[in-house]
Amino acid sequence: MRRSLKIFTSALALTTTVGLIAACGSDSNDSSSSSSTAAASTEADTTAAPAPEQAPAPKVGTPGSAGIPAIKGGGTDTETEATIEAGTGTPSADLLIADIKVGTGEVAALSDSVDVRYTGALYTDGTVFDSSWKNGKDPVNFPLSGVVPGFAKGIEGMKVGGRREIVIPPNLGYGAQANGPIPASSTLVFVVDLVKLTKG
Repeated sequence: MRRSLKIFTSALALTTTVGLIAACGSDSNDSSSSSSTAAASTEADTTAAPAPEQAPAPKVGTPGSAGIPAIKGGGTDTETEATIEAGTGTPSADLLIADIKVGTGEVAALSDSVDVRYTGALYTDGTVFDSSWKNGKDPVNFPLSGVVPGFAKGIEGMKVGGRREIVIPPNLGYGAQANGPIPASSTLVFVVDLVKLTKG
């Protein structure tokens, strides 16, 4: 299956279907590009990004608060795509989350596989670089162990039925490495709807 989310180099591939989020691939011929994605570095640091379980816990805020862009469309309606505004000020160096709607189902753990709908945009100007919605309302499925650390850690603790905004700093995303429509050293913003999960 071709992937979708451009932040996940293999478990997904959205310029090609969910490729942005995957840091670890499931295809054997993706292993070299996947490991280089997993080892993405920040501008000032060439060390590999931490594994999701070693990444720092996210800081919690609300949409439109410091470092977390406002949402101008979609809101709490998980049947409608959210529109992410451009961020203001200098992006945070921390992983940030904001629950737009708290779900009532099972809680996601890093060992789980998830079915999500999502929109991904650049913090700087709100440009959408990937969205599962371009193919309709069907969610995409991937293991949280197969995506960049900031995306996995941002979903951890979400309840099924919820919608969450996740702001990923470069060191927990792609670091100084450009990836398709994502420039090097980009802070990424996602609005994610957790539709279903499978316990790992």
